[in-house]
Amino acid sequence: MLYICLFIPFVVAIDNGLGITPPMGWRSWNLYGRNVNQKLIMDQMTALVTKKRMVNGKLMSLKDLGYTDVGLDDAWQKCGSYGPNKNSYHEETGQPVVDKSVFPDMKQMTDHAHGLGITAGWYHNNCICRDHVTDEKYYEADAKSIADFGFDAVKFDGCGKQLDLDLWAKKLNDTGRPVLIENCHWGGTTPTKDWCPWNYYRTSGDVRANYGSVLKNLGSVTQWLEKGLTTPGCWAYPDMLEIGCKGRVKGDTGLSIEETRTHFGSWAIVSSPLILSHDMRNDTMTDIIWPIIANNEVIAVNQAWYGSAGGVFKQSEQLAQVHFVNETHDYNYGHPAHVYYYKPIKDNQVAVLMMNIADDSPLKLNLADIPGWPKDSKAHVRDIWNHQDVGTNADSYTCNAKQRDCCFLVLTSDSQRPEKERQLS
Repeated sequence: MLYICLFIPFVVAIDNGLGITPPMGWRSWNLYGRNVNQKLIMDQMTALVTKKRMVNGKLMSLKDLGYTDVGLDDAWQKCGSYGPNKNSYHEETGQPVVDKSVFPDMKQMTDHAHGLGITAGWYHNNCICRDHVTDEKYYEADAKSIADFGFDAVKFDGCGKQLDLDLWAKKLNDTGRPVLIENCHWGGTTPTKDWCPWNYYRTSGDVRANYGSVLKNLGSVTQWLEKGLTTPGCWAYPDMLEIGCKGRVKGDTGLSIEETRTHFGSWAIVSSPLILSHDMRNDTMTDIIWPIIANNEVIAVNQAWYGSAGGVFKQSEQLAQVHFVNETHDYNYGHPAHVYYYKPIKDNQVAVLMMNIADDSPLKLNLADIPGWPKDSKAHVRDIWNHQDVGTNADSYTCNAKQRDCCFLVLTSDSQRPEKERQLS
């Protein structure tokens, strides 16, 4: 049956009531790096809620679509003036020191977010990888600052020494303010079935704005899908989206429209948080990517939860050679030319993403290949990229996707689960 996966037990996630669906929002690093300031962040907050474009005949903003957090990343600190080695942004008391030449009033910034009806994210355990304090007083003062400044979310990075996520979670909970926690330890700190003191966790190093890097990071999620370790409140995350970004660092060649669809669609179907990075004030770029990032049917697949995040169910033996460059490495590797993902989304529905990496050949889906698809059941097929119904009573479906593009389908079975099974779920 299609629904066997519904009975996989949940991971025991942090008890803060947040991250029940994959978080959606925007964060500053991929666009600005360390060249960030308070005005830029506040301008992005305003752009997130501005209604300029249509979705299904209605004027909407990114906030209306579910992107509700704007996160400030690294480079807010006054670095290199504190501690025994003069490499910290913490005073001896443990208090973090804000560089007020670029962020004169953090509370004003978070108040601006809250006035717009959105949340504000922060960043800790770093100072461009120079901060190395470890004493518990630093955790405590940092957590208090997060609450005092009014931040609603925080990213804990993988360099620095404040890597104790249990302690971070305790200190944040002790403030009495629920805070969404991102574990950005690059796959180095990962959950078990009974331990996950964060709301989403990085499975990889940093993604870059090129297709090869996107594929590499996407692949880092597979083992967590297979282990059932991406669930409500504890989502596996192959990094922020690089949609609409280009040229900030070496190797950032940018993505074509086909590559952009694959990037967004693949992040959506694996239940990854959807964290945008582009300049939301740039109308030219936003107009180009809007049909993808504002596709409410694709977003609905991402946000749905029906007991399993699914995973890869078919891939070709043929390999496509992938090459990309980032700041430190030159990568060449073979990647399966065609990869198919699935995700259960309702009692009788499953989403399927078919990725064409190597060429322009047609992609054929046999329903019998989908894990748990009811035997002899046919399907109603909907193309959710194009918002079109494309087949009924089908037992297979063939779509044409250009090289580096993908097809994204929602299949509705003509069979219902037996009533006895439905009562068990």
